[in-house]
Amino acid sequence: MNGTKVTADALRAMKGRGGKIAALTAYDYPMAKLLDEAGVALLLVGDSLGMVVLGYPDTTHVTMADMEHHVRAAARARPRALLGADLPYRSFETPREALRNARRLVAAGAEAVKAEGGCRIRRQVCAIVDAGIPYLGHLGMLPQSVREEGGYRIKGRTEEQRQALLADAAALAEAGSFAIVLELVTPVVAAEITRQVPVPTIGIGSGPECDGQILVTHDLLGTFPWFTPRFVTPRLNAAEQMRAAVRQWMADL
Repeated sequence: MNGTKVTADALRAMKGRGGKIAALTAYDYPMAKLLDEAGVALLLVGDSLGMVVLGYPDTTHVTMADMEHHVRAAARARPRALLGADLPYRSFETPREALRNARRLVAAGAEAVKAEGGCRIRRQVCAIVDAGIPYLGHLGMLPQSVREEGGYRIKGRTEEQRQALLADAAALAEAGSFAIVLELVTPVVAAEITRQVPVPTIGIGSGPECDGQILVTHDLLGTFPWFTPRFVTPRLNAAEQMRAAVRQWMADL
């Protein structure tokens, strides 16, 4: 990406052009600023902040107030990147509720919103898109469903799951999503979805064939060492570097 402002349309147009979309999470001003200076195209204020920032066991505890607070912080960085934000758990049960809460996130500074689900929330997606708010889809393993499913499970292993994912991806594209996150989808199915949908796919733990990749920044930098997903190779051991710096400072007192 060059120095111009990244838009949802610009990301959509990257489909099939050869370059990969780089996306990372940002929950505050300094991280959004640093990642933007590094050239990341899409910054997501994800509800993963519930675990890596707020200390919750999963994302279902995150509220709209939490999301608005962190979106405002990240938006103050005025990133060149597109700034997206998650609609949190049970904030998009109906089209009216989904649109109301999407507008709240936009008022806080988000330039796009994301929610989990496919055909089941098609009417909600249409309501958001019809209001002129860029929408990012999310399929595969859905963290907000962790309680119902009893854990984080890879999707696409059965023919039934494959067919459902293909139908969900087609529905999201038809409803106007500018891209679709595929989380923990088997690489073969993720590649098939990528070939079939006209919008970019952005993978997380779904193999290399997606049109882009997204990670939780804390996982990439090693700042949440108490849990690292199997599919992540941290590029820094920042947690240990931070401990070492503090210990050295204390020794120098």
